[in-house]
Amino acid sequence: MVPERETGTRERPPAGATAAGRPRSARLDQPRPPRRRLLPEWDPEAFGRLSERIARFLGTGRFIVWMTIVIIAWVLWNVAAPRHLRFDQYPFIFLTLMLSLQASYAAPLILLAQNRQDDRDRVNLEQDRKQNERSIADTEYLTREVAALRMGLGEVATRDWIRSELQDLMKELEEHRRHDGHAGQVVFPAERAEHPPGRDTDDR
Repeated sequence: MVPERETGTRERPPAGATAAGRPRSARLDQPRPPRRRLLPEWDPEAFGRLSERIARFLGTGRFIVWMTIVIIAWVLWNVAAPRHLRFDQYPFIFLTLMLSLQASYAAPLILLAQNRQDDRDRVNLEQDRKQNERSIADTEYLTREVAALRMGLGEVATRDWIRSELQDLMKELEEHRRHDGHAGQVVFPAERAEHPPGRDTDDR
């Protein structure tokens, strides 16, 4: 017998061994397990609404009044209070740090609120543009329909046109009466063509 190595054929593994030996791949019909994140998660929409509220408050006169009151009270306390109760003596370095911290947080919040407002404005502009396009298309359609109606009405017999045609017909009848010389008989053009003048209708 020739060994299987020399013939180049491989020994087939059992059916169960093939399924068990394959590495498990991600199934497409099942959702992936949630990944662990080191950073905390937050809702961007809620954070954006909060930033807009803070930006609106920072842009009001109430914020300026309250900030002025706090700064004046801070300075008066650290100047007029007893020395052992002062927590930020002149030149008020701690107050400067607090104002810098406030400015460093206020600027990104205002920028975030502006970006959200720009996104809303962009969406509104896009909707307005689409609405204008639909309005223009509707206007063009109505214009074409009105033009078609006008062209159709131009071919319809109106009352004035029928009246003028009847008047012309009456004039023609009066002229035929005068030419024929018959007072009580009206000779129409068709009869005149069938019975030419100068020939008796009973003549055979």
